[in-house]
Amino acid sequence: MSEKTPAMTIDQEAVVAEVADAFAGYEQALMGYDPAALDGFFWSDDRAVRFGIAENLYGHAAIAAYRRTRTSVPQRVLSNTRIIAIGRDAAAVSTEFRYPGDPRIGRQSQTWARMPEGWRVVAAHVSFQEDVER
Repeated sequence: MSEKTPAMTIDQEAVVAEVADAFAGYEQALMGYDPAALDGFFWSDDRAVRFGIAENLYGHAAIAAYRRTRTSVPQRVLSNTRIIAIGRDAAAVSTEFRYPGDPRIGRQSQTWARMPEGWRVVAAHVSFQEDVER
């Protein structure tokens, strides 16, 4: 006879708030282009993944090295940001963004996990689509 596993709670308010704070910190570091701070938001592990506009990065070292090849990131405006907390220790964050003067819609997805040192991005994906009717 097996015991039933308790149902996972989705969107616990406290967890959503913690991840929202971490995401806001990440966005601030990105817009201020602080590579050291950005490195700190990613899981320091070879299994971390970041798929960018033109790059596929595997592992924290590759993600950090890529950051050092950039000098800045264009300012952007976020919209439709969604945070889904999955239990107490994981969350998915999805957002759209636009760069001023660029008709494309940027899309960013991040999977966050609670680590002993705090919330970290374990996987990220950034892409664009042409402006479309909604």
